Amino acid sequence: MTDQKTPQEPNDKASDSPVTTRRGIRSFVLRQGRMTEGQKKAFDRLWSKYGLTREQGMIDPRQVFGRDAVLNLEIGFGMGKSLAEMAEAAPEQDFIGVEVHLPGVGSLLKEVEARGLENVRVYSIDVNDVIDLCLPDACLDQVMIFFPDPWPKKKHHKRRLVQTEFVQRIRHKLRVGGILHLATDWENYAEHMMEVMVEAEGFANTQEDGGYSPRPDSRPITKFEKRGERLGHGVWDLLFHRTN
Repeated sequence: MTDQKTPQEPNDKASDSPVTTRRGIRSFVLRQGRMTEGQKKAFDRLWSKYGLTREQGMIDPRQVFGRDAVLNLEIGFGMGKSLAEMAEAAPEQDFIGVEVHLPGVGSLLKEVEARGLENVRVYSIDVNDVIDLCLPDACLDQVMIFFPDPWPKKKHHKRRLVQTEFVQRIRHKLRVGGILHLATDWENYAEHMMEVMVEAEGFANTQEDGGYSPRPDSRPITKFEKRGERLGHGVWDLLFHRTN
């Protein structure tokens, strides 16, 4: 029986640079795992074209994408399938994805190449650094946070990404009228999200009744969502727009 070769981690700024410069509570735990050979090859081949780093500082999206277009940010894109589907369905728009787990970044880059996408760029650092150090104010038309870690134990609720202070920092990166789209399949987290957003300064619910939103056609249904639906699990979408 021959030894199986394990892919090495990519030797690049995305993996050499610290994931975050912030201290204190984190909303993520680095469960890196190893890239598959295909993910690593895609990363090594494509990162220089599609990757963005903290070291580049504050970006000008028009220079990054070579045009002035609707700009979307997805926070925590997982393995990237939904992000790639959205970018393919809206070639007239641009998309920046943020994901700290390198296997997910490699997976997205494989999708980007397979679909021939030119409207996607990627950060592989803490989104807090992306917001604070990389994105100019009022540059985003939409921010999407789909199925973030629910941190279901009460003692871990402080780790949840959607918190009052975080939402306000997101607000400054959205243009007035821009959308913050949240989705979760944990009812308790949905209730928490709604409480945060109802109280959030400078945001208003897009739903006249003040409730949850139907899933927009633009948000792909994930395989986990399909599985949850079969098991009778609910999914809650919240869409709020920046008012000032």
